[in-house]
Amino acid sequence: MTLYPKIEAFCKELEQEFDLIPPERKEKLLLIGDYISSKFQENETPKLIVICTHNSRRSHIGQLWSAIGAEYFQRPEIHTFSGGTEATAFNIRAVMAFQKIGFDITTEEEHKSNPIYNISWKEGMEAYPTFSKKYEDEPNPREGFAAIMVCSQADEGCPFVFGCDFRLSLPYDDPKEFDGTGMEVEKYDERVRQIGREILFSLSQVNRK
Repeated sequence: MTLYPKIEAFCKELEQEFDLIPPERKEKLLLIGDYISSKFQENETPKLIVICTHNSRRSHIGQLWSAIGAEYFQRPEIHTFSGGTEATAFNIRAVMAFQKIGFDITTEEEHKSNPIYNISWKEGMEAYPTFSKKYEDEPNPREGFAAIMVCSQADEGCPFVFGCDFRLSLPYDDPKEFDGTGMEVEKYDERVRQIGREILFSLSQVNRK
């Protein structure tokens, strides 16, 4: 199975933007690649949980790009998850930003306060159910995973992530700040692109040595 053509093309664009990543960010992203590489070398399955406070925007964006990047770089055995210190809902603005770049997304309407979005990014795949949850909730792993903290509030408010064997603070600006403004769409597109660029860079470094 291969990625949808529009998503494949978007990934190629992001690869061409790796030079836009600041050196200090690259240093952190290399640590993710090193962690995944070490798991492969130990014959273990790498597991990543991307965490923000409400599991509504940045953590979902990071998790989806981790899954896409694993497929793009032919590492589908990397398992990716997202969660929060609270559960709310996957924000519709972020959902629409992903639809714009070629993701197939349907909604289970009966879950209205915390919708389940069934997301596909390649032909023939079983749709991935995406919804807001705490980082320790199912189907997330309970031990032996990397905790990627993508907001400073979650990083500060969660001093100990039980079960993780690697933790990294990788904060991003929250597009929520622009909700209801004329810059709303632009800022969600910008954040999806930035997180995609950086996550793809980290995965491009797996087993680089």
